[in-house]
Amino acid sequence: MKFATMPADGPDGRLHLVSRDLTRCAPAKSVHTLQALLEDWDRHAPALEAQYSALNAGGGTAFDPARALAPLPRAWQWLDGSAFDSHGDLMAQVFGLDENPKGRPLMYQGLSDCFLPASADVPLPSEDDGIDFEGEFGVICDTVPMGTGAAQAAGHIRLLVQINDWSLRTIGPIEMRTGFGWVQAKPACSMAPVAVTPSELGAAWRDARVDLPLVVEWNGTHFGAAEGYAMTYGFDALVAHAARTRDLVAGTVIGSGTVSNPDFRTIGSSCIAERRGIEILDEGGPRTGYMRFGDRVRMECRLRDGTPLFGPIDQRVVAAPCAGAA
Repeated sequence: MKFATMPADGPDGRLHLVSRDLTRCAPAKSVHTLQALLEDWDRHAPALEAQYSALNAGGGTAFDPARALAPLPRAWQWLDGSAFDSHGDLMAQVFGLDENPKGRPLMYQGLSDCFLPASADVPLPSEDDGIDFEGEFGVICDTVPMGTGAAQAAGHIRLLVQINDWSLRTIGPIEMRTGFGWVQAKPACSMAPVAVTPSELGAAWRDARVDLPLVVEWNGTHFGAAEGYAMTYGFDALVAHAARTRDLVAGTVIGSGTVSNPDFRTIGSSCIAERRGIEILDEGGPRTGYMRFGDRVRMECRLRDGTPLFGPIDQRVVAAPCAGAA
């Protein structure tokens, strides 16, 4: 099944089913919001499956992804991993840090009370903060009991999403040195307009990984097409890691971290920091600057036959109203 959340009264919008080709949609008949569905998935899923089949056979109204909110406009919890060792190891090498610890996923807890719509302008306070995009895949879970192992965790993954995890690179190192983690360096993330069940990927959902490329363009120029299967830890392992000492509430969102491949010099990157890191190693210094106000980033993942999945994230960075304030 494919889901989108359209504007309605209240911040959580109105849940809609979206046709497989992303051209039509219809309000979900049995449940009003995605959060409510995640909290009682087994009760609602059969009726929604039947409605989805009918929608794909015809009917519904035109789906405009530019009007959609994030599928989950706000979540109880957002946990972001760093599951691609090629990215983490490159960053460690560039900055002279200890190599990422092996045998244990990296993960932090970020801002979850707002996921930005995929077509909305992104207001940020200053170009001097080092504005960067980070293309990721993510999962949304139902309730996961504490201590759930990886084999069982896979069964709690209800939906897959595509995320732009915005980062402010100038602030990041300052906050990391405090030992308390990120706050200012991690503003609200963006989420592609459609969330999909793993079954929509078919064989491309493999070993709890998205075995597909994430195509990224910056100001209309191709930037990268890294493959999602290269995760060192699959989403099942990330969910189990997060649940080791806590229950995960239904609606928890867990990210993969920046999609990255070892051959990043030829396949490209999913964030500017990685491109700059390659330039530092190869040329002695970075040539590529970070984003400026007015810049656009577009990212999209499709099945290999071209079938759309999540719809695109296509956004412009703009100055926040507070920009330049004393």
